[in-house]
Amino acid sequence: MTGRYYDDWHIGDRIDHPIRRTVTETDNLLFSAMTHNPQPLHIDAEAARASEFGQILVNGTFTFALMVGLSVGETTLGTLVANLGYDQLVMPKPVFLGDTLRAMTEVTALKDSRSRPDAGIVTFTHELHNQRDEIVCRCLRSALLKRRP
Repeated sequence: MTGRYYDDWHIGDRIDHPIRRTVTETDNLLFSAMTHNPQPLHIDAEAARASEFGQILVNGTFTFALMVGLSVGETTLGTLVANLGYDQLVMPKPVFLGDTLRAMTEVTALKDSRSRPDAGIVTFTHELHNQRDEIVCRCLRSALLKRRP
């Protein structure tokens, strides 16, 4: 277990997650196929080339899922009861095949659980940056975490 318990978090805690990920054509194509997303911008090189982007755009839900996934090891692995919600999701810049992405997390709120005395709610702000240090995805994640035993 590498995640932290609710009691271990403080508002303002920040983590630059060590794992980076270069997005491949296979990632994008498989994710689009598995989620039944036939958007030509994601799967049709000719249609994407004719678009304003001039190339394949990585599926935004893959980008979001990757951002959260990159954060799990240092935030909630082994301590999560449940993710309660994702809010204020934005994707200010596009992601393209070959982009290398890295995640950052900051704790922006803590709240004791009224219904579960053995847990508390941590609000994380997750950001995903590309190799040019542009923010490509950001959201708030509310997670119900176990308290330290």
